[in-house]
Amino acid sequence: MVVFRVTDNINIKTTDGTLVKYEKVKSPSNLQNETIYITTLEDFADLKKVFASVGNKYKAKIIDEAKIRYLSQFPRELGITNINEYNITNNLNYKYRNKIAMQSDENLVESVYLNEDKSDLKKQISGTLKKDIKVLILGSLGSSISQMICACSALRIFYEKLKKQFKTVTLDIYINASENRFYSRDKMIFSNQNFVNKVSALSIDVKEFCSYDFFVDASSVTKRSFYQTLNYTDAWLYKLGIDYKTIPEEMKYNTINLTSYRPKKELKDRLQLIKQKGKVLLFHPYSANSFKSIPKDYAVKLLKKMIEKMPDYVFVSALKLDPKFKNDRYFDLSNDSSSFLDFCYIISNCDKAFTVNTSTYHIADAFFIPSVVVFTDYEQKKNVKEYEYSNAIYVKDKSKDYSQFIFKNESLLLYRFDGWQELKASKVIKLLEKL
Repeated sequence: MVVFRVTDNINIKTTDGTLVKYEKVKSPSNLQNETIYITTLEDFADLKKVFASVGNKYKAKIIDEAKIRYLSQFPRELGITNINEYNITNNLNYKYRNKIAMQSDENLVESVYLNEDKSDLKKQISGTLKKDIKVLILGSLGSSISQMICACSALRIFYEKLKKQFKTVTLDIYINASENRFYSRDKMIFSNQNFVNKVSALSIDVKEFCSYDFFVDASSVTKRSFYQTLNYTDAWLYKLGIDYKTIPEEMKYNTINLTSYRPKKELKDRLQLIKQKGKVLLFHPYSANSFKSIPKDYAVKLLKKMIEKMPDYVFVSALKLDPKFKNDRYFDLSNDSSSFLDFCYIISNCDKAFTVNTSTYHIADAFFIPSVVVFTDYEQKKNVKEYEYSNAIYVKDKSKDYSQFIFKNESLLLYRFDGWQELKASKVIKLLEKL
């Protein structure tokens, strides 16, 4: 959490056109007002960049968090507390970052001195007399689609536990927005959950913040050590003050609601036509991370082999593969998949899926679509165990880095694609048939 004021009035527009308004502080003596703001550490860093790009007169000035927390109307924090994050991070980073970074990943530096102690949600809400409560989630729950889908599963369990004690629970999420080019997508993912009341853009003013009964501070959670060691759902349960070991695996399912989604007529008609030709298999060989992606030439080769060996199936992809590749049983739906819900709708209409390690298999799980997932990180392969309808294949990275520098030089990576030669269509087909 970061508490701040601005030196001049300014408006920032999010990717969906929402205006986040900042006004110069009007009454500094009254801390519970509409011109003192709260956001996450990540969003504050982005906000300072935006201000710097606009002009020197626009600055964000830190206000002591303790003064705000001691307000009588300030909501109670749930889950693992994140007190005085800004000062701790900045002071200790300055003193110890170089020493710690030499021994560990830079993302884990904050976890050395920020609170990660186990908390108990049940104890935190005990003794609350109110029956109707409002809960605020401060910050984005993850950065990738995969992380956010799993976070929603944990958040649903959190909501259900609150509902056991309170008559009504209003759950609002304020997500990072200052320089978040995926704001519209992120908002769509969280708004899609039935238990979420609304999703808004950060920052939030102190007066509005104090209208809530409880809050969860999601700032910097993805940098915590528990986030690196647990799967995403369990990591968020731990953050929310819930013992993930006591939650049955069948309760950690993913949900995506398409009841209010209206697909384009062209997409709907095309999928209906495709489904008449046979069972539908989604082929998803690429990730935004090149090291997770199947090399293009080998992906097309693999697809050809699967088409040959699986005569009962037609194949679709929401990605552009090779424009030169044509086959009567392959359909390119990349132009029809322009939003998160478009992609979800396509997956929901498939019978099975083959994918590399992306959000695809998390989405497939939400619709009970069996999937085979290819991992290049052996540790992440264990994440599939929580999904009854998924099987995993591990492809070992055989690349060797001949760079003599600390930073990676891709031109000096040799044998980078050799591991993919061991990914055989026969193995993929065998695992798909088991599902």
